[in-house]
Amino acid sequence: MNDPFARHPETGTFTVTSSTVGDGGAWSQPQYSGAFGVPGGEDVSPQLSWSGAPEGTKSYAVTIYDPDAPTQSGFWHWAVADIPADVTSLPEGAGDDSGSGLPAGAYQLRNDAGAARFIGAAPPAGHGQHRYFITVHALSTDKVGVGPDATPAVLGFTIHNQTLARATIVATGEIPAS
Repeated sequence: MNDPFARHPETGTFTVTSSTVGDGGAWSQPQYSGAFGVPGGEDVSPQLSWSGAPEGTKSYAVTIYDPDAPTQSGFWHWAVADIPADVTSLPEGAGDDSGSGLPAGAYQLRNDAGAARFIGAAPPAGHGQHRYFITVHALSTDKVGVGPDATPAVLGFTIHNQTLARATIVATGEIPAS
């Protein structure tokens, strides 16, 4: 299957958990996209907590990516950069329009819907189950060096050689054919 990290160098690992969704579990309705017209969708980013990052971690980045989207490049739902090393959680809803739940210094990049915020799941009806890779990247630098107008793909390219360890859980989502 199309693992987005299959061709990346091996890194260390640590643990990420969420009170919003378990690894392999389905998104709740608030994590679907009202902006894309999913009934009951609220575009609420998940709660995340992490632990066990390696010594030398100077910051974190968080990404949520759907490799199953019907595009040639998948779909980036959320990207956050420059999370300070002493932060080990984000509350549910941190990825709203203002990033109200983000720590000082952290910022959101534009997702594939063009907004600097979390955009919920909206797989096409009848397209089958999609996977959402929720990843916390432990980085060797305190500032990743990309601006908030960069794309999540540019963030990924930039942190490629800055990543000390990666923690991932995978959420799922599906909208049945009508």
